[in-house]
Amino acid sequence: MTEPQTDVETTEPQAQVDPDEAVPAHRGDPLAEQRAMARSAAVVDRGHREVIAVPGEDRLSWLHLLLTQHVSELPEDTGTEALVLDLNGRVLHHMSVAHVDGVVWLDTDPGGSAELFEYLSKMVFWSKVEPRDATAELAVLSVVGPDTAAVLAAAGVPVPEAPSGAAALPGGGFVRRMPWPGKDAADVVVPRSEREAWFATLTAAGARAAGAMAFEAFRVESLHPRLGIDTDERTIPHEVRWIDSAVHLTKGCYRGQETVARVANMGRPPRNLVLLHLDAGDEELPVPGDTVFKDGRAVGRVGTVTLHHELGAVALALLKRSVPVDAELVAGVESRAAPARIDPDSVPPEEAAPPPGRAAQSGLRG
Repeated sequence: MTEPQTDVETTEPQAQVDPDEAVPAHRGDPLAEQRAMARSAAVVDRGHREVIAVPGEDRLSWLHLLLTQHVSELPEDTGTEALVLDLNGRVLHHMSVAHVDGVVWLDTDPGGSAELFEYLSKMVFWSKVEPRDATAELAVLSVVGPDTAAVLAAAGVPVPEAPSGAAALPGGGFVRRMPWPGKDAADVVVPRSEREAWFATLTAAGARAAGAMAFEAFRVESLHPRLGIDTDERTIPHEVRWIDSAVHLTKGCYRGQETVARVANMGRPPRNLVLLHLDAGDEELPVPGDTVFKDGRAVGRVGTVTLHHELGAVALALLKRSVPVDAELVAGVESRAAPARIDPDSVPPEEAAPPPGRAAQSGLRG
């Protein structure tokens, strides 16, 4: 294993505060919980997610100007994902979205809603919208697995069309089908006061009780990033696969749009999100923010690290696009350093043709 060179500037790992400490990490056997997600279905309490409600006549047209996603005509009973960027196109906020019963619901990772809500509130001006913090109202439960639809039906819950349909729940809340993690999933967003009762209902309907560790393992397998763990302060959407799911490339008029368009039309992102297989044995695993090295030189950063029921120790990582797929890497430092290799199936394919803007330039020069 190559030792990191001491003259290389490396990334400081983030302080190791568990972002999921407010919910159960597991329900007794995290690997068995993952197997249930792979073969049938499991339900996870994600009630620490934070929720913002945006009602009002102008809700869609107003959000359309602020978010990266095309939502001006988002149909009722539909979900999607969206981002808020800074002026340089770097990701500030990621959210899941549902348009149900005349309200657009935005839910974010814990700790993410206060700054987002402040930004939205400042942008109301004369628009007919009344955004509010709805975290105290609703809690998120997630059903994951190929039997998701059957569990929802057995629980008496509407079964929206996959992958992004949504529907109101009797008594408040909504259900939203999700394209990740795993083969099928749905968020059942319920009145917070009924969170435990709904969890019991979903387990009685056939979903195994599971914890955050299993959900995170499947999220990593799905190559879906988590803001602040798999991203840093320089991350742009193209680097972490949010272009397809959370960004609409042909809409305009949102902050950071220039960077999004420039990278799409003129170049490729400097880094890619990939899956690393870690050969750590019984040793300590890397942590988010640790540096990834090739031949002793920094080539990226570690994101989420997890133990997967089939893949073993794996991690998401942001690596320089120039790193070869077959490169011998080291993830982490000191006692956390582990040999690592890139999963070739996780590497975004290189476009055979140049980006459209660069092709147009070449045509002009020709």
